[in-house]
Amino acid sequence: MKHRTKVVLAVAVTAAVAVPGTALASGRLFEPRPTEVRSFVTGDTASIADGVAIGKNVAVYKSSGLGPAAMNTAPGVTAEERYVPTDVFPGGELPDGVTLTEAQGINALRRIGANLEAAGLSYDDVVTMRVFLQNPDGEEAMDFAGWNRAYRQFFANTHRATGEPLDVQLGSTTTEPMVVNGARPSRFALEIENLPVDGWLVEVEVDAVYGR
Repeated sequence: MKHRTKVVLAVAVTAAVAVPGTALASGRLFEPRPTEVRSFVTGDTASIADGVAIGKNVAVYKSSGLGPAAMNTAPGVTAEERYVPTDVFPGGELPDGVTLTEAQGINALRRIGANLEAAGLSYDDVVTMRVFLQNPDGEEAMDFAGWNRAYRQFFANTHRATGEPLDVQLGSTTTEPMVVNGARPSRFALEIENLPVDGWLVEVEVDAVYGR
């Protein structure tokens, strides 16, 4: 893959213990026990954490990079439209404000969920995430806002203090999240010139831990 030199977003996490803001600067005081996972989340509204510390005896699962599945078989669709999840958006019709990157992000994250389930894990076990985004045809830059809306359907959609689910955006509307999950994995996102499958705008890989 050809990489542009633009790093768009960096690091964040959720784990067994959430530690307030300046913890990463405090050295061995915050070193995890061998079977512990500790995340460092700054602020009540953070959607990703500052970092994650994984104890040396914690079993870690690493997914492959997964993009969206080709689900839209309607005649005349573009390569990008082919990856709109028709079980979420019947007929491939996108509601007001939902972008192709957003729809493909939902598709890719649902595939991540199935991948995790096959390994005996779930979304709330995810501690790190790497995201690769390609700009849609005719656009000069990737659709980071659309990706973030897709992400919040599956991650970081509960109130940190109370654990209550939060409404999230789906295009121009507000809705309940598709999966209620308070995990805030460490994350980076890169703009990629060419993803490996024609029509993909999103590819995601994650690390998850057992025994949370």
